[in-house]
Amino acid sequence: MRPKKERKHGLTSGIPCRIHKCVKCCIETRMPLSSRDIERIVKLGFKLEDFTVEEEGEVRLRNVSGRCFFLTDDGCKIYPYRPEGCRLYPLIYDERSGEFLMDTICPYRHEFKVKEEDKAKLLKLLERLSKETKTRLKR
Repeated sequence: MRPKKERKHGLTSGIPCRIHKCVKCCIETRMPLSSRDIERIVKLGFKLEDFTVEEEGEVRLRNVSGRCFFLTDDGCKIYPYRPEGCRLYPLIYDERSGEFLMDTICPYRHEFKVKEEDKAKLLKLLERLSKETKTRLKR
């Protein structure tokens, strides 16, 4: 008898996070925000200064008492509208090695299936964030 093969879930599905009620990546988050993320969240009625911090030109999610501004006892209050970086997590890009990795902070990383298109999305996001940061620093 073969061992049961564990089912993998699409990276952007967030299913392992919801199944296990895991919010580990939402604690002391340093998630960068693109202008698209910010625009989408502001349209929900949130004020920029409430959910963002800017440091060295990079805009990131704000932490409140060590937790993402949007994290509640029931999970992310903007889950369907969450930032692109949150959607692609736990996939990360290691600039030193030039490799895509699953962040070891995520205890359920082995339950995600990463596709080539996810890697392409992450690279595009990183390029966009870099350009936006450089533009802010020039102001």
